[in-house]
Formats: sequence, structure tokens, C-alpha cells
Amino acid sequence: MSLQSEVETLWERYQDGLTAADAGGDEYATLDAFLDALEMGDVRAAEKSGGEWEANEWVKQGILLNFGLRETQAREHGGVTYNDVLPLADTADLGGRGSRNTPDGTVIRRGANLGEDVIMMSPSFVNIGARVGDGTLVDSCDTVGSCAQIGADVKLGANTLIGGVLEPVEDAPVVIEDGVSLGAGTRVTSGFVVGENSVVGENTLLTPRIPVYDLVEEEVVYGHLPPERRAFIRYVESSVGDHDLFEGGAYKPAVVATGVEEETLEATEREDALRE
Repeated sequence: MSLQSEVETLWERYQDGLTAADAGGDEYATLDAFLDALEMGDVRAAEKSGGEWEANEWVKQGILLNFGLRETQAREHGGVTYNDVLPLADTADLGGRGSRNTPDGTVIRRGANLGEDVIMMSPSFVNIGARVGDGTLVDSCDTVGSCAQIGADVKLGANTLIGGVLEPVEDAPVVIEDGVSLGAGTRVTSGFVVGENSVVGENTLLTPRIPVYDLVEEEVVYGHLPPERRAFIRYVESSVGDHDLFEGGAYKPAVVATGVEEETLEATEREDALRE
């Protein structure tokens, strides 16, 4: 059986009542092989096909099984006892890939995939099922949520939040395509897709419920930022502004997207000296 078939079969058994107390060596062998495949990048929570991102449902099932069929236990890391269903990822091979994670507090959970030449500054956190591509910077106070797909040569500015799919449950993960730069304090949630080589201003909120006013194509889009855009938050009038309680009107957030200017690209260029 393929790994996918094994996971799907195990998921059916779990749906029929299989519990952590019932799980044994065969079940754990499947779960561990699945986590290894995630960490190696052999399987991914979402992949691009025909120009569109598609979630791999069986991968999400495998991740959920690793919670549902394991029991919380005390674990040790850095002289501290913590309690979780999964250990942290083994980071011993990061140096061999040219990647680095700084102390104290770069947390990579089991089942996360980091590429080559990645920099993780502390504190930062990468959750299970997430992928961080080659040459990407995960800055201080960043969170990369479960199953999020971060491309190559991406900059996640300090205090950036990339949402996950597990809590709350989402159908598809957040996707940050290659060459994107996210300004400090950016929030990307609920399966939003940021197109390649885009530059997002600091403190911008990107979620499918907030409209993106694309001034390049002169249209309003939801759920994605087209490639090669410069995006920033602005506020537009809200219909609730007609309510008597709002004196002077009420406003809601919106995202404005323009073409990326050369000056903007120069301001967000990668600093190669950090990686020599």
C-alpha cells in the first residue's frame, strides 16, 4: 500500500471508533512514516496544479490522526518539561542544509518542512504540516501555522502571523508564493493566497473576508493577492455607518493593490551578506 492509502485506511478506522488506547505498533509506524514524509517534503498539505492551489485532503487527515491517535505525554527540551502529543522536530541536520535557527525559542514542530538556506530568528514557531521554502527568512515573533505553504526567498517581517488550518478548522492552508515580502505585523489567514513577488505593507490584514482593490486590473477580488503587487491596508465606508450609534460614519478595512515599483523592490532586496 502507498502511504496515502495507509493514511486513508487508518482515517476510516479512526472515523469508525479507533482510539489512541487502541493504537499499536502498526498504527504508529504509519503515523511516523507520514511525519517523516512531511519533514522531507515528499508530501505537502497543498500543491499548485493548473495555476491553482489545491489542498491534499489526505495529508490533513494524516495530521489529524497524529493528534487523535496519540496521547499527551511529558517531554523534555532545553531542560524544560512540556506536555504535548508530538515531540519537536530534530534540527540536527539544519546546518548541513545551510539553514539556521537562533536560540532561545525557535520552535519547529514535528512534521514541519524547512528547506535550504532558511533563517529562523527567535522567538518564532513553525507548526506541523507547514512548509518553509529555500532562502526564506522567518523573523522574530513570527508564527507559521499548521499546513501553511511558504515559498522560496520569502521575507516574513517581525511579528507576522501566518494562520493554520486546524484551529479554527479551514479547508485550505495559507499560501505565500515565491519572492514575497511581508511587512512587520502582517496577518494572513483563512486560506488566503499571496501571489509571487508581491510586497505587502506592514500591519496589513489579508483574509478572504476583506476585499482587495486591485488597481492594476481595476477589479475587486477576494481570497488572493495577484502576483507582483504592492499591497497595503486602507479603510472604506461601511454600510453600518448609517446606524444612529455611529456619529461621523463607520469604516471597514480593505486592501489596496498596485503594481510593484522598482524602488519598492530595491527596499525589500535580500541581504546576501547574512547568508555567506
